[in-house]
Amino acid sequence: MGLKSGHGCVDTKFMGSANDYEKAGIILVGAPMDLTTSFRPGTRFGPQKIREMSVGLEEYSVYQDCSLANVPYYDCGDLELVPGDIDSCMKSIGEAADQIISDSKFPLFMGGEHTVSVPVVDAFYKKYGEELVIIQMDAHADLRIDYLGFDKSHASAIRLMTGFVPGKNIYQLGIRSGTREEFSHALQHTNLYKYHVLKPLREITAEIGNRPVYVTLDIDVVDPAFANGTGTPEPGGISSGEAIDSILHLSNLNLAGFDIVEVSPPYDASGRTALLAAKIIREVILAAGSQRG
Repeated sequence: MGLKSGHGCVDTKFMGSANDYEKAGIILVGAPMDLTTSFRPGTRFGPQKIREMSVGLEEYSVYQDCSLANVPYYDCGDLELVPGDIDSCMKSIGEAADQIISDSKFPLFMGGEHTVSVPVVDAFYKKYGEELVIIQMDAHADLRIDYLGFDKSHASAIRLMTGFVPGKNIYQLGIRSGTREEFSHALQHTNLYKYHVLKPLREITAEIGNRPVYVTLDIDVVDPAFANGTGTPEPGGISSGEAIDSILHLSNLNLAGFDIVEVSPPYDASGRTALLAAKIIREVILAAGSQRG
């Protein structure tokens, strides 16, 4: 896979990236899979656009009084994924996650469509088992059994995870869209919190305790007024400010891994969606770095 050598399909790195995989505790990986997007394709361009926009930010975070210069992390570039072959793509993503986890490093994946999260979560479940907690920040429930007869769809990402992660370990925050059947399933099997993210996140922190937490953030959890560059925008979402505050709150949890998905640059000429994603990634790197010491 070439993670250690930075073997990917792009040369641009996220701002402040170190040049040494071995010395880095946090590993950033692009997973530009864009095969099952149900409305507007384009998420394959997300990782590189996020990197491009990151240079417009400071390495220093005023929120955490810390700089990327003090947290060694390594940007591996994008995985080389086989176009049109979802099973091969998910296998490659899972192998990358396995390698990072086995090397005792913190994985931070950039999608790509939401389906890229499934093999990463699978890799974490192999390590932690039923101790693992999943926090989903998203506009959509992603609990469809299938979409147009295909069960490996971004509309089914969380449903696929429930095939191996107990539903009671999954917390769905900010959800404001889905079928009646999806909401009925969530009420019975997962922990569903509609519309908001930060308030329920604060409420569940004590319940989660020190269990390992994997967070998957679909950028469409943010209102399209703030982040319109996504394939399935859904009005009525959280502000960019609430998104950042929610990320900062993750420092109160035992954060094990993170991904941000569904950034689709073709629909945002301003680049503000990728810029928000880059800022979120900066804060996650710093939060994870502080936890790792």
